[in-house]
Amino acid sequence: MSSADTGAPVARPAPVVRQADVEDWFAELGLTPSERADREGIASWDLVVDGRRRFDLRVTVILDPALAVICWAHYAPPISDMFRKSYRKLLHWNDEFPFAKFSVGEDERPLLAVELPIETASADQLGLAIVRILGIADRLLEESKDWIWFGGRMPDQAGRTSANAALLDRYAARLPGLMDPPEA
Repeated sequence: MSSADTGAPVARPAPVVRQADVEDWFAELGLTPSERADREGIASWDLVVDGRRRFDLRVTVILDPALAVICWAHYAPPISDMFRKSYRKLLHWNDEFPFAKFSVGEDERPLLAVELPIETASADQLGLAIVRILGIADRLLEESKDWIWFGGRMPDQAGRTSANAALLDRYAARLPGLMDPPEA
């Protein structure tokens, strides 16, 4: 140890993630945002993505360059049933699915979010976060169909395949259990 080395951890500057980085990540992941917005240094992009069973899920990716990349989905329309029962279900799912959090927005819509600390944000981590959201949405499709469709009647999706199958396949091995077909 040199006489100048105090043994204290060296402070490193926080990594900088720019809007252009996130847009490059989308291109690398084969994703095309439908909308983009900027407000007070915060950028957001809207995506419409498909799981294997849940299609057309709207996911918003938000970049706060100093804090995090946040991926969140409007999981379902506003909850209209007995709120306490739905809230209990969301809390249960928070325990069941690590690294993802359910909440309820101001408009009573259930939200599903995955946060990436800015220190770990990358195309790979963004792809993993989006696929985690899609995997959860696929896994919980039956349990949440009453929220998603009027009367819980799923539209006929026979013959429909995911527009994001390559993205799902790319991350399936890293999300064991979540990306496996649901048990009958």
